[in-house]
Amino acid sequence: MTVFKGLTGLAFSFALTVSTALAGELVINSDQSDPAPKKAMEELIADFQAKNPDITVKWNNFDHEGYKSAIRNFLTADPPDVAAWYAGNRMAPFVKAGLFEPVDDVWEANGFNDQLKSTAASMTIDGKKWGVPYTYYQWGIYYNKEAYKKAGVSEPKSWAEFVANCEKFKAAGIDCLTTGTKALWPAAGIFDYLNLRTNGYEFHMDLANGKVPWTDPKVKATFAEWAKIAPYTTANHAAIDWQDAAALLSQGKAAHYVMGNFAVPTFKDGGMTNETLGFMVFPEITPGIPRAEEAPTDTFHIPSGAKNKEDAKKFLAYLGSAEAQTKMNATLNQLPVNNQSTVGDDPFIKAGFEMLSSAYALAQFFDRDAPADMAKAGMEGFQEFMVKPENVDAILERLEKVRQKVYK
Repeated sequence: MTVFKGLTGLAFSFALTVSTALAGELVINSDQSDPAPKKAMEELIADFQAKNPDITVKWNNFDHEGYKSAIRNFLTADPPDVAAWYAGNRMAPFVKAGLFEPVDDVWEANGFNDQLKSTAASMTIDGKKWGVPYTYYQWGIYYNKEAYKKAGVSEPKSWAEFVANCEKFKAAGIDCLTTGTKALWPAAGIFDYLNLRTNGYEFHMDLANGKVPWTDPKVKATFAEWAKIAPYTTANHAAIDWQDAAALLSQGKAAHYVMGNFAVPTFKDGGMTNETLGFMVFPEITPGIPRAEEAPTDTFHIPSGAKNKEDAKKFLAYLGSAEAQTKMNATLNQLPVNNQSTVGDDPFIKAGFEMLSSAYALAQFFDRDAPADMAKAGMEGFQEFMVKPENVDAILERLEKVRQKVYK
């Protein structure tokens, strides 16, 4: 019999009562404090224990901000057996500090090299896998079909066609692209896609890792593409939040928005429906570059100081399975990473699943892929460029100085 025992405060325990001796305790630390993630985690643990009745799971659940500080302490002082975190450069400091355990054997034994292949690059450092991803969500271009009708254009098949359509939207009194960069981060989504499509995933990650100067000609090529659409972007974007820009898309005052799938409910709150809201993959810019996508990915890891690594690997194996990810993401209303999972009938979830499952690689978003100081300076530069594209050389020289300080 499984007994769920709720504790006050930040911690929640799940204990299993059986007549025989328990094989061991599995301690999991995570930050699923919001209602949907908390419910998804409760269901995951219950299902895992049903399949592994000899394992007792103790779950310590923190709030988001508290967890960011706590993980830096507990990984060294009192490591759990499994810890939640993020893919890409967000996990790199813990890997380089020797605080995470490589889990290549879990990937190989469970077919994850194929089933989770879209995230393989973002889970790999020094040729080793350092965790298992379980959920992500897509970014891409959301568009207003009614605005398309008004401007008399159809969905573009190429970047050149996308840019050419902007003049037609302008003639119809519609912003070709909207965004709200008051909080800076929405501009990073635009930059990421332009750089991924102009120069490819490897170059993009080298830039995020400080291996490429911001004054490199390839970076300038990305901004040259951006300059083509900057004049057709909502003029006061630096003064508005992302939700304000979402309203412009919903009202048909703007045609496109580079944004994450979490914005769909906001678009619909503004009056859009599945019939009027469209979604498209960001168009190819440089022919032949493998298609990488923007998909912030949540993960679980085994700390190197874990006491029960054997059961921790069993948990990661179940976490990565198509069965577990199908159920978890139905609760989360996000996308399963396992390409053998199934998703519901929501057209945007289905489109995102197809797009991400077939991607060459996944970026995590600029403020996850780059260190904090570089991310802040970069996003400030992106915002300035969108207002004053003529400042591009000064902006890139400034970012290069920041790079030289940050990546010492």
